[in-house]
Amino acid sequence: MHHIVDHPLIQHKLTHIRNKHTGTKEFRENVNEIAGLMAYEITRDIPLRKTEVETPMMRCECSELSRDIVLIPVLRAGLGMVDGITSLIPTAKIGHVGMYRDHDTLQPLSYYAKFPYRMKKAVVLVLDPMLATGGSASATLDKLKSEGATDLKLVCIVGAPEGLKRVTKDHPDVEVFLAALDDGLNKLGYIIPGLGDAGDRLFGTNDFPKNL
Repeated sequence: MHHIVDHPLIQHKLTHIRNKHTGTKEFRENVNEIAGLMAYEITRDIPLRKTEVETPMMRCECSELSRDIVLIPVLRAGLGMVDGITSLIPTAKIGHVGMYRDHDTLQPLSYYAKFPYRMKKAVVLVLDPMLATGGSASATLDKLKSEGATDLKLVCIVGAPEGLKRVTKDHPDVEVFLAALDDGLNKLGYIIPGLGDAGDRLFGTNDFPKNL
């Protein structure tokens, strides 16, 4: 199952990060803000438990989150989404997966993994701004399931139909959240129209191919 989170504020900020003239600072700020806005929809069905607090007037029955939230940014671009979500969920635990796509084979390659303790009972949000071929996302979800995670959500900003098809085929139990589903992939495996290489634009590096 997938969801397109098309709130007007998200679409406005998405326009800024698509623009090739947007600089690193503004790009980074908008990615974090989009992630934060998406978090409202992503966490809509997180279970609650009853609790009591003392207001200045009397005791009151209220609700609080009943499960841990774990964020798993896919290095390196996924880091750009963490602050936007932790600003709303400061108690979230954070793990990391180092996964990158070989530009020649387009296959995912893993180089790092570190996860919080007790993911089995947590709601786990996998963060990656781009869902292109879906190979890295699928491999990351495989890894997390092998570590005991059972309630997984994939959170991306821009996706391609090819990547969405791959993830929903490999992991039909995982909800996918996108701000936009674009036209497809070019011959180099980049999303079109897309927004370029999210990692390069977030961190100000210049590895993005010039011959697109």
